[in-house]
Amino acid sequence: MTCEEVIKKLRGLGKQRNIEGMERFGIHPKDEKLGVSMPDVRNMGKEIKRFFVATQNDRGLHKLASELWLSKVHEARILSSIIDLPEMVSEKQADKWVKDFDSWDLCDQVCMNLFGSLPFAFKKAKQWTSSKQEFVRRAGFALMASLAVHNKKAIDSQFAEFFPLVVKHSTDERNFVRKAVNWALRQIGKRNLNLNKRAIKVATQIQAMDNKTAKWIANDALRELKSEAVQKRLK
Repeated sequence: MTCEEVIKKLRGLGKQRNIEGMERFGIHPKDEKLGVSMPDVRNMGKEIKRFFVATQNDRGLHKLASELWLSKVHEARILSSIIDLPEMVSEKQADKWVKDFDSWDLCDQVCMNLFGSLPFAFKKAKQWTSSKQEFVRRAGFALMASLAVHNKKAIDSQFAEFFPLVVKHSTDERNFVRKAVNWALRQIGKRNLNLNKRAIKVATQIQAMDNKTAKWIANDALRELKSEAVQKRLK
């Protein structure tokens, strides 16, 4: 199973209506997009993993993931994040990939599929928010949100370290950043009752800022964090 074979199969699954749907949702990658649905991409990921597991070829799987990323095909890059092995991903690779992000869906998919499972994920989440590049900064907050949902072993203090960064960047007016800041704040605040109380306090602090973006982030977060549904679940 080669990179060329995988991309050929992806091309066969692409549909123009899916490309049009991507554009409606603000997905405008600079790289080539094929219009392959996410269910089809995920099914391919499962098929590829089964093949390499059967042959016990972890290095081959990691190599294929790297080749798919270098192809600069949008769906191939998402697929690479599905099949790559977290234990084989270095900080150098993560830093290189994050600089290639050119759309919000690629950013979020890679953070959820792969980066959230890296042993240095908390470190990178904090580091990437300091970047001036829109999608690198978004990746930092998308990674925070992913960790809040999927990392069941992390302790509250690890997430509390993210709050100052949420406050600091709550005035970033760029659409893909402000939405990710809001996303991170909401997901951390829905993790448990303790973090919910702390997130509400942080959101209230942000709400008091004399900044339109900050107020939007805070008001939207408070609406969910204080909602009856969330409070009932956490209690």
